[in-house]
Amino acid sequence: MAPRGEDLYEKHARNVYRYLFSLSRESDTAEDLTQETFCQALKSLDTFRGDCTPQVWLCAIAKRLWYREL
Repeated sequence: MAPRGEDLYEKHARNVYRYLFSLSRESDTAEDLTQETFCQALKSLDTFRGDCTPQVWLCAIAKRLWYREL
């Protein structure tokens, strides 16, 4: 069962932001990419299979967004 969007954000937003900040070293970029990470995650929440933790899934989305930002 896929996690609910609100729960996902409340539990993981801070860690996703920290991860993105560690990559970008810019708070504005980390904030923007965190927001975009959760937008993309919510769009594909029904496809989350649970093969990994939600944290790992979100960080994979975040990493792809960071690479695109580069």
